[in-house]
Amino acid sequence: MKRKLKTLLCCMLISQLFIMTVYAKPDWPSDTDIQAEAGIVIDADSGAVIFGKNMHEAYPPASITKILTALIVLEHAKPEDMVTFSKDSVYNVEEGSGNKLNVTDGDQLSVEDCLYSLILHSCNQAANALAEHVAGSREDFVKMMNDKVKELGGTESHFDNPSGLNGDTQYVSAYDMALIAKEAYNNKKLVEISSSLSRKIPPTANNPEGLTIYNEHRLVKTKDSSSEFYFPAAVAGKTGYLIKAGNTLVTYSEQDGRRLISVVLKGSPRQYFIDGKNLLQFGYDRFQNIEVDGKETQYIQGEEPVKIGDTQYKPSDLKLQTGSQITVPKEASFSDVKKELVTKLPKNSPKGAVAFIQYTYNDRKIGQAYLIASNGTGGETEETSEQTTTGANKAEDPSGAAKTEGKRKSGIFPAAIAGIVLLAGAGTGFVLYRRKKEFRESERRREERRRRLREEGDHEAFEKILEKRRNGKK
Repeated sequence: MKRKLKTLLCCMLISQLFIMTVYAKPDWPSDTDIQAEAGIVIDADSGAVIFGKNMHEAYPPASITKILTALIVLEHAKPEDMVTFSKDSVYNVEEGSGNKLNVTDGDQLSVEDCLYSLILHSCNQAANALAEHVAGSREDFVKMMNDKVKELGGTESHFDNPSGLNGDTQYVSAYDMALIAKEAYNNKKLVEISSSLSRKIPPTANNPEGLTIYNEHRLVKTKDSSSEFYFPAAVAGKTGYLIKAGNTLVTYSEQDGRRLISVVLKGSPRQYFIDGKNLLQFGYDRFQNIEVDGKETQYIQGEEPVKIGDTQYKPSDLKLQTGSQITVPKEASFSDVKKELVTKLPKNSPKGAVAFIQYTYNDRKIGQAYLIASNGTGGETEETSEQTTTGANKAEDPSGAAKTEGKRKSGIFPAAIAGIVLLAGAGTGFVLYRRKKEFRESERRREERRRRLREEGDHEAFEKILEKRRNGKK
């Protein structure tokens, strides 16, 4: 009889534990890989790192450097400005690097035509000429490049020239390159140039009839659905190659309202395109974005004052930055996410921002939402690239970010009484879990009703009903 009771209690305990683990939030998917030595895929809207391999290791960038060059040029020059090719810009390149436009000193092209030559045709002379046009010299332009990377939060890169040719101290990490690309592809003109399949360049001294150049990025230009390089979500990007760097690649993509960026460093011929494609496909297949607005209610609703630094705000005086998104596994929901209020604002925060909410999932930073003072008088932003007191600009390495939450020990109990005690504990834990789940669901339904009433103009009436109910319970 004791043996039967013992067996029954063990079975019941195991079944209870199984029920409890069914409702655990999903792990962060990591079932992908690339053949290149390093790579990353990020969400361009939330900034979340979806997957990375050696993403904080430094490698020669080769011509994907030209994305940063183009970004700085578009921030400091007009597309219609005319650029004059100096003798130094034409001939001061390393031996064997070529002259794809066959330009000579004295040739003139618009900034826009030089940018097309830079991105589609990877012309090193165009990189030099644009740098001289913007900064007066390549040396001063390189300083602008390194300053820009720091401004974006990059700490693992250094650039020696605007073209990406070999340099003694020219290197980039996949993570920093993703930060650069994220900023670059927020520039509509750069997306327009990078997504073009061809461009007719006006006549120059050695090209009296002009020259047509073509996009070299196979994922962007391939329209044949039977090709291994076919990936219709690919919109723009840049290729690169040096013996030391191997094949490098940046790809910007759009699909179902989501924007992803992949970076591949030290890849191999042909395969580096497949690596870039696989990273992006993994991001679309296994993850989703959630709009924060409409789901986040803390700090902007209720009567409890919100203290930010030395200032207190009424929730009604705060609002969320519109368009904020977080990235989570497809099986996850907003209730699975943790958050932290960060009061130390990064440089270039939105106007009126007083703090931001940092969202995490299994210790991974997955997005943020700024809190904006409705009167537009936010705190002064600090001249620092730090995003949080814990360093939000430094992403966790996905290969080891998911921490285990504890290990359960199992075994056959020596006595029936031990089974009863453990079963009672498991049952209590399950009841508490279920109640917590029911409370979250109740809050979700209540918030959904608030939203509908707010859209119908009856939000105030609904709040009065809630207040009456609260007073009735006192």
